Amino acid sequence: MARFIPREKVFTKNWIRSYLYIMTGTLIMAAGYVYFIIPYKIVPGGIYGISIIIHYLLHTPIGLVALAFNIPLTLIGTRILGPRFGIKTVVGFILAAVYIDLLSYFSEGKALVEDDPLLSSIFGGALIGLGVGLFFKSKATTGGSDVISMILGKYSRIPLGQLMIIVDSVIVLLAFVAFKDWKIPLYSWLVIFIMGKVIDAVLEGISYEKSVSIVSDKNQDIADIIKAHIGRGGTLLCGKGIYEGEERTVLTTVLNRRELTILIQHIKDIDPQAFVTVVGANKILGKGFTSLSDFDSE
Repeated sequence: MARFIPREKVFTKNWIRSYLYIMTGTLIMAAGYVYFIIPYKIVPGGIYGISIIIHYLLHTPIGLVALAFNIPLTLIGTRILGPRFGIKTVVGFILAAVYIDLLSYFSEGKALVEDDPLLSSIFGGALIGLGVGLFFKSKATTGGSDVISMILGKYSRIPLGQLMIIVDSVIVLLAFVAFKDWKIPLYSWLVIFIMGKVIDAVLEGISYEKSVSIVSDKNQDIADIIKAHIGRGGTLLCGKGIYEGEERTVLTTVLNRRELTILIQHIKDIDPQAFVTVVGANKILGKGFTSLSDFDSE
C-alpha cells in the first residue's frame, strides 16, 4: 500500500513547528466558531456545521459531537483511501473539539459582537480561515467533510474541489431546513467564501513581489538599469515573434512594488514601445528572497 503521510522525525525543528501550527491554528479556529459563528447559528459547512445544527436541535456539546463524527470518518477514510490521515490530523481534531467546548463553556454562548451577524460572519470567517490555514501548513488535513468528499471522489468522476463545495453546500442547506431562516445559509456562504480566501493567503502568502516580463529591442539597456539602479538580477531569454517571425529577447525579473514603479519609469524613457507583462508572484524562492532550504519548514 502506498504511503501518503510523510515521515517526520520527532522533536526536530520542523516537527515542533508543525505542532505549534496545529495548537495555535485549532485554538484560533475554535475562537472564530465560538465567539462569532455559533451564537448566530451560522453553519459554514463541514463537520462543525453539522455539529452546530445538532447543538441547537438537541443541546449537545459541539466539540464532542464533531469528535464523534471525526473519529469514525477518519477510520473509514483510512480503510477506503489508505493512510492519508496521520497522527497530526487526529491531534488536530481532538484539540479543536476540546478548545471549542472549553471556550463555549466560558463564553456562555454569547457573541463577542452582539446583534451584528454580518460583522461576525466576516471576522469569524477570517479567524477560522487563519486557523485552518495554519493547520494546513503543518501538512495535515482537517478530516470531517474532506474525508466524505475524498470517499465520494473515489467512486465518482467529479473533481474533489467540486465535491467539497457540494458537500458543504448540502450541509448549509440542512441549516435552512433545521432553522427555517434564509439569512443563515446566506451568512454561511459568506463565511465559507472568506474562509477560502484567508486560507489561500495563509498558504500562499501575501506577497508584494511581482514577476515581470519585458519584450523590447533595448532589453540589454533595461537589464543594465535593473542591475545598476535597482540592485536586482534577471534573465534574458531568446524568443521569436509569432507574426513576423523576428528573433526577440524576453527579459524576466522579480521586483517588489516600489522597484517595479522605478523600473516602469526607466522603461518609458528607454523604450516607450516596450511590451511589459506584470504578474503577482505568491511565492518567490531563491537568492534574494525566501531560501529554498526554508521552503519545507514554512
